[in-house]
Amino acid sequence: MILSLSEAEGRPVVVLDSFLQPTRRVGVPAYLYILRCADNSYCVGTTRTSLEMRVAQHNDGTFGGYTARRRPVTLVFHQEFERITDAIAAERQAKGWTRAKKEALMRGDFETLRRLARGRDRDGTDNVRPSTSLRVR
Repeated sequence: MILSLSEAEGRPVVVLDSFLQPTRRVGVPAYLYILRCADNSYCVGTTRTSLEMRVAQHNDGTFGGYTARRRPVTLVFHQEFERITDAIAAERQAKGWTRAKKEALMRGDFETLRRLARGRDRDGTDNVRPSTSLRVR
């Protein structure tokens, strides 16, 4: 199964279901990853190195950013991409997501991801968002 996030977000990022058979790689793969920090927050990132090495770097405090004061971290999700540019695009998109959307992605719950992308309230009713193209200038 392939879910195009363009269906859910209106953007051209593709997330592949982990049940797909690996394709032939012509280079070094890139990864989108989500870490759970000690304070239960999430950190989204990308790497071309091994995931084990990247998690170890976060846990060693190699990066002075978000995870430095939230260690230890645990890898809770990863997705392999053929090109680093695709992984970076997915990272930028996921960093803007709510916690609920990130958790739906981690569970592989694409129906909830679609529902959350449509802007429904927790009770299931649709939020109406005004179109920016209809603004009076």
